[in-house]
Amino acid sequence: MSTVRVRFAPSPTGYLHVGGLRTALYNYLFARKHHGAFVLRIEDTDRARFVEGAVENLIETLRWAGLDFDEGPGKGGGAGPYVQSERLTTYRNFAEELVVRGKAYWAFDTAEELEEMRKTREKMHLPPKYDRRALKLSTDEVRRKLDAGSPGVIRMKVPDGSAVRFDDVVRGRVEFSSELIDDQVLLKSDGYPTYHLANVVDDHLMGISHVIRGEEWLSSTPKHVLLYDFFGWNLPTFAHLPLLLNPDRSKLSKRQGDVAVEEYRKKGYLPEALINFVSLLGWNPGHEGEIFTLEQLISEFSLERVGKAGAVFNLEKLNWLNFQHLRRKPDTEVLEMLRSVLPGRGEEEFDDRYLLNVIAAMRDRVTFVADFVEKSPYFFRSSFDYDPEVVRKRWTPQAAARLNSFMAVIRTLSEPKKEDYEAALHGVADTLSVKPGDLIHPLRLALTGMGAGPGLFDILFILGKDESLRRIARALERLGS
Repeated sequence: MSTVRVRFAPSPTGYLHVGGLRTALYNYLFARKHHGAFVLRIEDTDRARFVEGAVENLIETLRWAGLDFDEGPGKGGGAGPYVQSERLTTYRNFAEELVVRGKAYWAFDTAEELEEMRKTREKMHLPPKYDRRALKLSTDEVRRKLDAGSPGVIRMKVPDGSAVRFDDVVRGRVEFSSELIDDQVLLKSDGYPTYHLANVVDDHLMGISHVIRGEEWLSSTPKHVLLYDFFGWNLPTFAHLPLLLNPDRSKLSKRQGDVAVEEYRKKGYLPEALINFVSLLGWNPGHEGEIFTLEQLISEFSLERVGKAGAVFNLEKLNWLNFQHLRRKPDTEVLEMLRSVLPGRGEEEFDDRYLLNVIAAMRDRVTFVADFVEKSPYFFRSSFDYDPEVVRKRWTPQAAARLNSFMAVIRTLSEPKKEDYEAALHGVADTLSVKPGDLIHPLRLALTGMGAGPGLFDILFILGKDESLRRIARALERLGS
């Protein structure tokens, strides 16, 4: 394979869509797999939709996801500039070159004229295409209008009665009739190019070898193929990725859930988990494995294993992957993340050893880092309410006497370990001729206010002897006998 150069070319219109993240990821994986270049290009020619700060946010989101680009804004490279609004003269020159070659033409229709044309063609049950009235203008008439400063656009001239064909890695052989292709505007009256011209010119000048993008751009590709032909340029290899779907198989939209990568980041999803999840939305590794690091994805990825069928965005699967990736992180890394969610909640300071013990006890019970605090708040604050439903079920008339007996035993222990608490509880149960559960359930309630959680003896050991005694005494006072 010749040198691979791919690009991710988003428009700065707001947040990064998860579909955009998948496109960026597949381009990144393909580039890294083939030791090529991953280019970031900002397609900001639609000024009406431009959002201030969107470029910076997009670059930061890619950085968070671990997708480092080789060339682009802020990094430079030999094919820049990488922001389309900085390349306007280039686009105009190429558009005017097509006019000279007879592959494009000037048109000066007003918005009202275009609307009237649309309605007329609709009534005649004709495709919504430009009717080419501007081709009736003579060269002199065009020159007079341009000299007079009349607002005009340059449209491509689609060949009549032909078929546009191209090969797609995902779709196979694709063919469109030229009768269905409009004489697309290439250069707008404000001097900005449309997506189609800028996209083709930049991909050629930047040496892009593979165009990997979403299925929604498939219908635009014949226009691009024609432009490559008009200029006499070689086509890149195309690969159009399948649509992302909601569980009801409608197109993924904000109406049915979050679609912005930033929202998933705010909710505490790990970048590794989101990348792993997005990688499986259309691609499969050819085996049963589902959990991948970015390095493993680079090694295994291939465009040939990307399918045509739409990929369903399954939030339960994403949550499961987040759980799996969090479980696999080393304690020291989880500790750092846990500390990042503690400030602002009013907890006192905890030393590393204490927090590492909490992590060990809760690791298999949390999906997000914030769950350490939200699912086991009793580790981070000493005062709490008792779940009334658990009190009703677990705090029996005999509970107080049994916990008093347990307190008497652990007061005698010196720096008890987890197994010491366990031995003490079983010893008290034997002495009182009760089942261990008759002590375990009210003791858990006294220590945590809850009816479920990690192992009781883990809780006792983490809290320590003095704090455990204090909490049991508080429960006896509050709940009584």
